[in-house]
Amino acid sequence: MATPVQTFDPLLYKFEMNLQATYYPLGFPLEIATNSYEVLAAAEESWGHFRPVFSQPPLQLRIGVLDGGPAECPAGPIFRAQRSLLARVADGDNFSISDVKHGFGFAWLTRAAVQDRAYLRWHFIEGMAWDLLGVYLTPVHAACVQLDERGVLLCADSGVGKSSLSFACALKGWTYMTDDATELVRGESDCMVVGNPYQFRFRESATGLFPRLRSQRLTPRATGELAIELRTAGMPELKTTTSCMVDYVVFLNRGQNGPARILPFSKEAALRWFEQVICWGEEDTVLEHKASLRRLLAAEILELRYSDLDSAVEQLELLVRKEQKGRPCLVQGSARDA
Repeated sequence: MATPVQTFDPLLYKFEMNLQATYYPLGFPLEIATNSYEVLAAAEESWGHFRPVFSQPPLQLRIGVLDGGPAECPAGPIFRAQRSLLARVADGDNFSISDVKHGFGFAWLTRAAVQDRAYLRWHFIEGMAWDLLGVYLTPVHAACVQLDERGVLLCADSGVGKSSLSFACALKGWTYMTDDATELVRGESDCMVVGNPYQFRFRESATGLFPRLRSQRLTPRATGELAIELRTAGMPELKTTTSCMVDYVVFLNRGQNGPARILPFSKEAALRWFEQVICWGEEDTVLEHKASLRRLLAAEILELRYSDLDSAVEQLELLVRKEQKGRPCLVQGSARDA
C-alpha cells in the first residue's frame, strides 16, 4: 500500500478549518471558518443576536487554534498597522492580521487563549470584526440614544461617562442603540448610524451609580481593568434599536458645578475630535472616512455640562422635545419596543 504523500505546508496555508458559520455584526454578513467549536460559541455570544440588514459582500475571518504553546492566556495584544493591514500581536502563538481593504482577516491562537471566553471575544472575535467592518463603516467614539424619533450622539473620551448616561437615558424610556462604538454607514447621503444595542459595558465604578449592577459578574477589559457586561435581553423593559439617524451631536462635559445646561459647540472642534480615530489607513480610505464624518456636521452640535445623571437626562429631554424649525435628519423607528 502506498504511503500517503504529506503536503509541505510550513505556513499552515492549507490548514483545515472545516467549521463554518455566518454572523451579522451590525447587520453586515461575516463568514467565520475555524477548527474550534469554542470560536463559534464565542462568535455566537458576541454577534448571535444580530440579523441580516445589509446586502454587501460578506467579510471573512479564518481563526485557527493550535495545540501546544503556553498554558496561560497571554496578555492583551499590541497593535501595528501599515497600509491596509492591521496586526494585533499578543505573543508568537497568538496574533491576527486584518486586511481592511479587502474585508479579510486571519488569526492563530492557542487553546489557552480560546478557553478564556472574555479574552477571545474582546480581542479577536469582536476586535477583528470591528477591523473588517471598516470596509463599510466609519467609527465614531460615541454612545447613541433616541427619543421621539430623534437620535442623539453622546460624544466623549473614554471614562467620561458615555455608558452611564446612555444607560440612565434608557432607564428613563429612551431607545438605546449603543454605549460606545457608533458606526456611520458610508456611501449614504444622510447620517445613518448603527451600533450594538444588546449590551452595556461599564467600569466597575458604575456600581456606585446603579446599585442593580452589583450583582453582575466582572470581566477584564482590553486595558486589564475589570468591567461589567450587562445584556439588554435580561431587561425587557428597555427599548432598543440597531440603527437610527442623527439629529443632535452632544459633547459631554461632566463634573461641572451648578445646574446642568446645554451650550453651542464649535463644529470645527467637533470635526477635529471625530477625526482623531482615523489615525491610519491608505489615503483613499482615510479620505472616505473623513468625508463620512463631515456629514455629522449637518446635525446640531452642542455641549452638555452636568454633574449628575438625572439633571443631564432632563436637559437632553428638554432639548429633543423642544419645537424645531428644521430637522437635518429623520430617525428610523426602533427595531424592538418594550
